[in-house]
Amino acid sequence: MSLIDTRTPDPKRFIPGATGDWEVVIGMEVHAQVLSQSKLFSAASTKFGAEPNANVSLVDAAMPGMLPVINEECVKQAVRTGLGLNAQINKRSVFDRKNYFYPDLPQGYQISQFKQPIVGEGKVQIAVGPDKQGGYEEVEIGIERLHLEQDAGKSMHDQHPSMSYVDLNRSGVALMEIVSKPDIRSSDEAKAYLTKLRQIVRYLGTCDGNMDEGSMRADVNVSVRKPGGPFGTRCEIKNVNSIRFVGQAIEYEARRQIAILEDGGSIDQETRLFDPVKGETRSMRSKEEAHDYRYFPDPDLLPLEFDDAFIAALAAELPELPDDKRARLMAAGLTAYDASVLTSEKAISDYFEDVAKGRDAKMAANWVINDLLGALNKAGKAIEETPVSADQLGGIIDLIKDGTISGKLAKDLFEIVWNEGGEPAAIVEARGMKQVTDTGAIEKAVHDIIAANPDKVAQAKEKPTLAGWFVGQVMKATGGKAAPQAVQDLVKAKLGLE
Repeated sequence: MSLIDTRTPDPKRFIPGATGDWEVVIGMEVHAQVLSQSKLFSAASTKFGAEPNANVSLVDAAMPGMLPVINEECVKQAVRTGLGLNAQINKRSVFDRKNYFYPDLPQGYQISQFKQPIVGEGKVQIAVGPDKQGGYEEVEIGIERLHLEQDAGKSMHDQHPSMSYVDLNRSGVALMEIVSKPDIRSSDEAKAYLTKLRQIVRYLGTCDGNMDEGSMRADVNVSVRKPGGPFGTRCEIKNVNSIRFVGQAIEYEARRQIAILEDGGSIDQETRLFDPVKGETRSMRSKEEAHDYRYFPDPDLLPLEFDDAFIAALAAELPELPDDKRARLMAAGLTAYDASVLTSEKAISDYFEDVAKGRDAKMAANWVINDLLGALNKAGKAIEETPVSADQLGGIIDLIKDGTISGKLAKDLFEIVWNEGGEPAAIVEARGMKQVTDTGAIEKAVHDIIAANPDKVAQAKEKPTLAGWFVGQVMKATGGKAAPQAVQDLVKAKLGLE
């Protein structure tokens, strides 16, 4: 990670200490597992959840004489991600051997990229907020590089009282390591950056972003300094697998370093782990420098080389990215908030697009955000688990628009579809849920309510806003089936309030 300062000190981000303000400087190395059927250098499966050591080829196990063969789809996925990050695509890149020993690294080295990565500098736009006024601040975070590398296996220390087991299912799985510049200045920015990165790769279909499954995890480099001063000594917090934990780890680590420096001590450059139970970081090992890994070009792999046509063909196939979709929805009349919610997850965006097809965008947005997402949140379900399909919700909206049901009946219909399923129009027909538009029937209900409440009539003549009480009583008397606008018009006419 380069140590070039590209941001002007921002007092809003300063952390107060006993000896004055401090500034936290953060860079992130995000490991995103490439979505592909097979591994980076072998044909073994990448399927999650397989039995230990079920997805292991002779190459993954580093058997003598086995040679790596590059997976073209993984290369394409890395280029797609680079394009989505507005980054430079390097038409020539080299694979290197990064030498270190762990029990779950069979080769004794990792095939990675060092001086010549597949993707160069790029940028990500994040929105930090909301502030007390509900506003968001746009911040640009620089991307230094994206390189391809193979994952290691997994050591398991809780399977036996005196031995550790090794599962090599992940060994050789393709990773994209996305390295930011040290442009991040707060835990909120770090969380927004990681959220945006996950959003982009999910839209692109290059990584599923499932941090709980380990397919996306972050190494967070944290240092502190006096505002505008030279960079401090950084500590790396390794393998953080939750956006919330990233924020907590940064908050703790920044405070820890400030306390040491204000006490006259110095920061040791080291790798640390975050303990989410205790909410603190702890030392793991001293931090290695690049020269400690003895990088050299892998002799078994030729350099990757491709031309402009290869890049252009991949660029032409890219889907609409979240920032572009958000801008399009706002241009269609949605608020910045609504557009942000609807583009926050690709699955939500896809659902909304299906509901809104040929329908009023604002009405569709209200139903998706307030009713569907509200119900999903209450039930603890993800959008992928919704019991109400986009076709069903669209059908409910259509019944409102053509006057078949009122807004109140639509809420009841949504509950029925949520709990029991079924086609909305058929449910309305079978259960007699159509709203009453016969003015004669509505007029009789209005007359009966007014006749039964002379005291309320007198009050409404003095205070016209009380006409709403009569509207509510009529709607209640008709089981919510009366057309609301017709009820309001008739109530006003009968009370002489027009």
